[in-house]
Amino acid sequence: MTHVVAQPCFDCKYTDCVVVCPVECFYEGEQMLYIHPDECIDCEACVPECPVEAIFLEDNLPEAWKDFTPLNAEMCKASPNISEKIDALEGQACEKK
Repeated sequence: MTHVVAQPCFDCKYTDCVVVCPVECFYEGEQMLYIHPDECIDCEACVPECPVEAIFLEDNLPEAWKDFTPLNAEMCKASPNISEKIDALEGQACEKK
């Protein structure tokens, strides 16, 4: 099982979650973050840190966002690893919960 970053992260890219990850399994795409499914240890440390509630256990991912599971796996291969907090995207289309 793995955790998945879903739609609420798109065009936001808050990185509060990456600094608490003990295995550094986050990757930075152009418009959102991704979790590498083979590196995630399901510790759930990232879940409460996400200010837009975009991180889900794979089995709890809302049906409308099921495509984000393979997207996370695919995009990790082409994106750089991230483990430090950076500024969120300017003019983000998301709201902190």
